[in-house]
Amino acid sequence: MVEKRGDAPVLLYDGVCGFCNKTVQMILGQDRRGELRFAALQSDYGLSVVERHPELRGLDTVVFVERAAGVEHVHVRSEAALRVAAYLGGFWKLFLAARLVPRVVRDYLYDLFARNRYRLFGRYDTCLLPPAEVRSRFLDGEEGSRQ
Repeated sequence: MVEKRGDAPVLLYDGVCGFCNKTVQMILGQDRRGELRFAALQSDYGLSVVERHPELRGLDTVVFVERAAGVEHVHVRSEAALRVAAYLGGFWKLFLAARLVPRVVRDYLYDLFARNRYRLFGRYDTCLLPPAEVRSRFLDGEEGSRQ
């Protein structure tokens, strides 16, 4: 069953991060269902999610947003990455074995990488415009959100 656009999971990412942008492009290529939506943390949609979830204020991390039984849930850091792996399925589910590692350790390693991502992979001055063929999967305003 295809989810309605407003119920599809959304991945919030750092729109100016080179690694993050390359990862989104990789996910787009691997997403067989074509349901996952994307939004930069810096976008109106990303800011609206942070507004609805005050615990996200001040965080500079990947966020996986999903709805279950009409309730919006957010997952951050390593858990967000593992949610993406579970969503993609197939080979990617092997990464779910990382859940055997305590979250505090996973998140420490995630944060260590995140602190160095600009130095290792570069930083853009502005968020990149997605290619035309996948632009409909990117949210930039309140589109796709329900309060």
